[in-house]
Amino acid sequence: MTDELNDPLGRETPRPVAAAAPDAPRRWFPLALGGLVAAGALALYLAPRDPFGGEPYAVARIEPARPPEPAPAPPPQQTLAAAGQATPPGETGLSEIEQLSGVRVTRNGGGAGTARIIQIEPSSGVRLTPAPDKRVAERGRYGLLPRIGQDGARPMDVYARPFVTGPNIKPDAPRIAVVIGGVGLNANSTLDAIDQLPEGVTLAFAPYGAELDRYVAQARARGHETLLQAPMEPFDYPQNNPGPHTLVTGAQDGGIDDLQWLMSRFSGYAGVVSYMGGRFMSDEPAMYSALGEVAQRGLFFLDDGASPQSVAAKVATKLSLPNARVDVVIDQRVTPQSMDAALAQLETQARDRGVAIGFANATPGAIARVARFARELERRGIALSPVSAVLGSRSGVAADAAGKSK
Repeated sequence: MTDELNDPLGRETPRPVAAAAPDAPRRWFPLALGGLVAAGALALYLAPRDPFGGEPYAVARIEPARPPEPAPAPPPQQTLAAAGQATPPGETGLSEIEQLSGVRVTRNGGGAGTARIIQIEPSSGVRLTPAPDKRVAERGRYGLLPRIGQDGARPMDVYARPFVTGPNIKPDAPRIAVVIGGVGLNANSTLDAIDQLPEGVTLAFAPYGAELDRYVAQARARGHETLLQAPMEPFDYPQNNPGPHTLVTGAQDGGIDDLQWLMSRFSGYAGVVSYMGGRFMSDEPAMYSALGEVAQRGLFFLDDGASPQSVAAKVATKLSLPNARVDVVIDQRVTPQSMDAALAQLETQARDRGVAIGFANATPGAIARVARFARELERRGIALSPVSAVLGSRSGVAADAAGKSK
C-alpha cells in the first residue's frame, strides 16, 4: 500500500502499471480508412463519366431508314425512250407500248440525235394479221417460207395492208404508194422509218439485218405493209457485191436455193422487191426462174426501177404474177432540193396517170422528207396507198414500163 506521507519529499514512488487495452485497432484504423478513401477515389475515377453532368437524358435505338417506295411507272404516253436501243428480250418494246397507248414516238426534228419525243397522231384503226400465219407458211431448209394455203389464201393477200382513205378523199382520187428500202440494217433508221412515216408507207426490209422478225412485227403492228428486198447481180459483180446469197445469172438451180434462203429471213411480207440487179434483171431465163418461185409462193413482185433493161414486167405477165414498177427514185440524188423535186415529180405522175410509186432508202433525210410529203397528200386530194393496193390499178403502166429508162 502506498503511503504518500512516508515517501521522501520530491521523490516519486513508481506506480504499478495497469494492463492497458490492446492498441492495434487504433493503429490500423487510419490505414483502413485511408485505403477506403483511396479505393473510392479510384472507383470514381474509373467509373464512366456522365457527359450531361447529371441532367436527365434518354437513350433511343437508331435504325437505318427504309428506302422510299418506288414511284408508280408513268403511263405509256409519257414514256421517253432512247433512239436505236434494242429492247432486251422479255421487256415491252417501244412499238408495243405505242400500239397499246395509241401514240407515236419520233425523233426530235427527224435527225440522227438520240432524244425522242412524243408526237400524238390519230390512228387509222388498221390492224394487220400477225405473222407468221400458219395457213400460208411452211418449213423449208432455212426456216419458214411463204406458200399458198390449202384454202387458196396467198401471203400477198393475208399480209397486205387494207387500202383505207380519209373522209376527204374522193373515190377516184389519185393514188401514191411510197416504199422505203434498206429497213432493218440499222436500228436507228429502222425505228425512224417505223415511227415517223405514216402507216400507209410500205417498208422493204433488207435480208441481212439482225432481229428482223421483231422489227417486222413492230412495223406491222404500226400498220406498215412490209416487203422483202432480194439482192440481185449487178453488171459489175462481184466487185460490187450486194451481199450473201445474191441472185446471180447462171446458177445451176436457177437461184432457187439462194432465193429460199432470202425468203426465210423473216415472215409477214406481202411481196418481193428487187435490189440492184442490173445484169440479173436483164436476163430473161434468170428472171423467169426467180419470178416463177415468187409466183408459186403467192407473192407479188416490185421492180425498184434501178435497171433500165429490166424484163421483170414481161416475165411477170407470162407467169400471171401481180407486179409493178417504181416510177420515181426519190433519193437518186440525196440533196434536200433534189428529193423535194423528185417528190413533186411523183405527185405530178400520180395526177396524170392516176397511180404512181416512189422509192427511197431509209436515211434520215429521205425519211423526214417522205414523212412530211406523205402527211400532206390528203390535204391535196391524193390518197396514200400501200403497194399491194395499186398492183391492179396501173392500167398497163407496169407492163409498159419494161425497158423504160429513168
